[in-house]
Amino acid sequence: METQNLFIHRLTEDDAAFILQLLNSPGWLQQIGDRGVRTIDDARDYLLKGPMSSYEKNGFGLMCVSLKTDDIPIGICGLIKRDTLDDVDIGFALLPGYEGKGYAYEAAAAIMTLAAKLNMVRVVAITLPTNIKSVKLLERLGLSFEKMIRLPGDEEELMLMSKLL
Repeated sequence: METQNLFIHRLTEDDAAFILQLLNSPGWLQQIGDRGVRTIDDARDYLLKGPMSSYEKNGFGLMCVSLKTDDIPIGICGLIKRDTLDDVDIGFALLPGYEGKGYAYEAAAAIMTLAAKLNMVRVVAITLPTNIKSVKLLERLGLSFEKMIRLPGDEEELMLMSKLL
């Protein structure tokens, strides 16, 4: 996919160095959580078992977001089908230097359009209530607060937000 400023495409094993950087960025660790990805091999494993497996199983997954100007990866955004949620959820994360510039909204809006094209009826999102930037972005996309939930194995309660398409 392409937006005004971004390319959005499937992740591959070649994105391992970028994924290693993103998953160990302060924002990811604080707002999403430590995935234990410490090496390039860990990052490849994350890609194979996560996004790339989701493409095969579901036809969608987290995708690489890069700037059109230089095709440098700046983040990920996409649809995720978790066993613990009834609906597909949207997720996004950017490297610190690219936050606050409208890129997350631009990518997420394109992903919401994709969800509609895939005939999804409802999209949800989960976020920490303290992650004000994500809550505001999700509200801007048209999602609204539904309830607090706790995913299996998680200590913290998360906001479940949703939107009918």
